[in-house]
Amino acid sequence: MSRFSSGRKAMRRSSVVALGIAVCFLILALRIFSIQVFDFTRYQQKVLDQLTTESPVRADRGEILDAAGRVLATNRTVYRISVFPNLIARQEDSAWLQGEIAKGLAAVVPGLRIEKVMQHLSHTTELERTVMPAVEADVAGRVLALVTDKKLQDMIAVEAVSTRYYPYGSLAAHLLGFTGSDGQGLYGLELQYDQALAGENGSYVTARDSSGNELPGSYEAYQPATDGYTVETTVDAYVQSVLEEQLERTMIESAAANRVCGIVMDVKTGAILAMATGPSFDLNDPFTLNASSAATLAALGYEADSEAYKAAKNRLLLETWSNKAVTEIYMPGSTFKTLTCSAVLEENAVIDLDERFFCSGAMQVADRTIHCHKVGGHGSLTFREGLQNSCNPVMMTIAARLGCDTFYDYFKAFGLLEKTGIDLPGEGNSIFHAASSFTELDLATASFGQNFKVSILQMLTAISAVANGGELMTPYVVERITDTDGNAVYAHEAAARRRVISAETAKTVSEILAGGVAGDGGAKNAYVAGYRVAAKTGTSEKIGDDRSARIGSCVAFAPADDPQIAVIIVVDEPTDGSRYGSVVAAPYAGQVLGNVLPYLGVEAVYTEEEAKALALSVPDCIGWERARALETLSAAGFSVEWIGEGSSVTAQTPEAGSSVERIGAKLVLTLGDAPPAVVAVPQVVGLSASAACKLLIDAGLNIAIESGIDPLRADKTVLAQSVAAGETVPRGTVIWLRFPYEEKKE
Repeated sequence: MSRFSSGRKAMRRSSVVALGIAVCFLILALRIFSIQVFDFTRYQQKVLDQLTTESPVRADRGEILDAAGRVLATNRTVYRISVFPNLIARQEDSAWLQGEIAKGLAAVVPGLRIEKVMQHLSHTTELERTVMPAVEADVAGRVLALVTDKKLQDMIAVEAVSTRYYPYGSLAAHLLGFTGSDGQGLYGLELQYDQALAGENGSYVTARDSSGNELPGSYEAYQPATDGYTVETTVDAYVQSVLEEQLERTMIESAAANRVCGIVMDVKTGAILAMATGPSFDLNDPFTLNASSAATLAALGYEADSEAYKAAKNRLLLETWSNKAVTEIYMPGSTFKTLTCSAVLEENAVIDLDERFFCSGAMQVADRTIHCHKVGGHGSLTFREGLQNSCNPVMMTIAARLGCDTFYDYFKAFGLLEKTGIDLPGEGNSIFHAASSFTELDLATASFGQNFKVSILQMLTAISAVANGGELMTPYVVERITDTDGNAVYAHEAAARRRVISAETAKTVSEILAGGVAGDGGAKNAYVAGYRVAAKTGTSEKIGDDRSARIGSCVAFAPADDPQIAVIIVVDEPTDGSRYGSVVAAPYAGQVLGNVLPYLGVEAVYTEEEAKALALSVPDCIGWERARALETLSAAGFSVEWIGEGSSVTAQTPEAGSSVERIGAKLVLTLGDAPPAVVAVPQVVGLSASAACKLLIDAGLNIAIESGIDPLRADKTVLAQSVAAGETVPRGTVIWLRFPYEEKKE
């Protein structure tokens, strides 16, 4: 009985063991099935990851072009120099070898110090260290020669890499922006359109053995890179250079403490032709401070390696890169009066153009006395004269007739309560009173552009609505984006956001502004011969800051009867000379228009008076026979002085293409090989226009005058002359005279 019982127990145990083994096999079989069927892809990738090496195939970043197809941003090949610390450390006499490599690289790579290379080589656990991220081809060639000569093929690498390059250096720096070391856009268009410009990297995958050697005939795959798109902008490099030149002039001459900026816009489409902030910076070296910021940093007196120094430098870099025209807001001052008058005229029952007002120099609003910029008042003046002479009481009077609600509606309609929607990053927005708390006093100060802030771009966009006949456009910078085959993947379509005022109102306001420029209005310094310019200047105090700190500005568009472009120039905290927009901004806005309009094909139409006052353009007389030169030049208004003997002209002063004033215009022509006659330049700074011109003419010199001053006037004194007194120059040389601009308060 006991043996039978023991056998049954043994059989049960065997059955349990067998069943357990069967279950284990079943589980293993199911697991194998799962791995082979359901998880095959995942495990296959793990195997491939262990057996393969993936090398990136980098996409070329797309180019950025100006409106004429000029390349503003592109790529170029530079070379990266690397060392392999781990491999070098495993060599015999590694310490000696490290020293040789450091000395060798420092000798052939400019700016690379032995200590810096040794620091890289000290990281002996790292496979690779970059010692110079970007060197030119000639330097790379010297490094390769060092590698070959010293047999350092496995210890130093020279790799060709693509880097961003800006052919025009600092031109349009704040608008274009730049990329980081990884090629990613950091500012401006480079950031805004980074995805389109970047393209997609490809890859090259190869199978390798445990030693890293490629396995012939094994797994490999190639995914080509897709290069970035080409971005075609509305910016014109010539217009941009003109704007930047004028901004630099006013920045220097006004000693602006908080930068300057400007925009040129096509009023009909909203296209940005130019946008700049000064001082600028080098796009090819953006992390180096410009001269102005470097001087500010040096004046702080921090130790170069201190944390305070690094923090100050970073702050200055961020300020330098900031696009003031888009990101910052300001009080527009009297330029805003253009919009106040537009709103008033649009409400036909509010104002009569022939109505007269009286300005005593101040006006009582609620419990406040608000003054006009003209302390004694303007006296009796019309609505037109109120705008042209920038009279605050006139603006407050007509705005009060509109009422708070209607004024607020127009402020909103002109786009000043919302961002413009420009395709640039970091756009700032206005700060204005809430509609529910907009009082009679707020209305009075807002009517002449005080106690609120808008962006420079918002202000120009609103003014452009007046210029183009009443439609508010969306400003934009990118016209088209194309792929590598030239196919358009994006094209801008200009469309009005809304109509703000009627074409009739817009025309009336334009005529009033143009009359002020042509006459004796506050914006008269924006005058350009041959073009009817409509302009308004402004000067505002920086509330909350030093009350002596001001912002001078000017908005202008032309031709007034069919406006094509508008320009705004803003000078933040002028500290030298006048602080008013009529001096620090209007003349430079006029210079921009005077240079850009002919370039755009807008023909000048001169009045009879303007035609008589035009400067003479010097012809190319080289090779002319004596008789022909005398007859042609006399007919053109030049007198002629001869030097030497001969039958034909061999040299001339001034050179061809020069402009000279008609008064005393003279060409000194050389015959044969006679030496030039020279004269000493007299001192004319401080003299009246008429006295200075007489002195220069008597010395045998020609005259050119900035600022449109009549050379026969005795009430203007010379501020500067282009050639210092006492210098010796050839007879007939052109001496430029600079006169102060007439200051108009606003």
